[in-house]
Amino acid sequence: MVRIPFGIRQLDTTIDGGAPPGSVVLLSGEAGAGAREFMYTSPLITGLAKADPELFDLYYGDLPSGAELPEAVHYVSLTASEDQFRAEASRAFEDELFETGMEAVEYHDLSTTYFHVSPVPRQWYAERAPSIKDIRTRDDREELLTVLGNLLSENARNNLVVIDSLSDLISAVGDRADIEWADVTFFLKGLQKVAHEWNGLILTYLNFETISETRNGQLVDAADGTLKFEWASGGSTLARTMVVKQFRGVLSQLESEDIVRFETEFTDAGFDISDVRKIR
Repeated sequence: MVRIPFGIRQLDTTIDGGAPPGSVVLLSGEAGAGAREFMYTSPLITGLAKADPELFDLYYGDLPSGAELPEAVHYVSLTASEDQFRAEASRAFEDELFETGMEAVEYHDLSTTYFHVSPVPRQWYAERAPSIKDIRTRDDREELLTVLGNLLSENARNNLVVIDSLSDLISAVGDRADIEWADVTFFLKGLQKVAHEWNGLILTYLNFETISETRNGQLVDAADGTLKFEWASGGSTLARTMVVKQFRGVLSQLESEDIVRFETEFTDAGFDISDVRKIR
């Protein structure tokens, strides 16, 4: 089966090239444990393959057997402009890697839709001052989930799409008239269903510390795969680790090799795996 690489070489080679096409993967993590760094690295390294194959070979190497790159890369943010994203993410990567990788990443800013019915002052998220028409139609607009769904329908087929983030979407539950908790789970389940027709790879970030165990379990169940990022104690030190909590078509591969946990690190070349813990 053809796989779509995550852009994390050691992970891709361990799971036969990457994720099965049509997967929706939840990057679920504690704050600072690596999930967000994974979310930044995947589109940048994948974009690097399109923008500069020689630089991709330097930072990633040869694609694993059976891996096939997506046709395009899209990054969707609910709260941050592209300038804001670049200012934050660029500090974590080597300059050439970041700038070249971003050349092949199409950025989508949904912050105006996200903040439109919030009490946040309009000048904080919109470039121009509100007109009388804007004020009159403040509640007469497309719902956030509709806008996000239409964007995915237009751009997700055969592509890598990163949604930043599910945590932002959940934080709006109860504060917006158009989003309830059931809408979030229905959206993720619907996305999982249609993603299998699109044959791409969709990644979305979640800080699991911000929701209850029950709600976290509902989201894990609604995704094809969940990569869990957490801090692990190693005596007097802490280590960032990643566990494949569940992943259809992938978890069996790890279990056959007795792999239980990946130790991870983050360098100026992006998220990486530093060690693999096996059952002894």
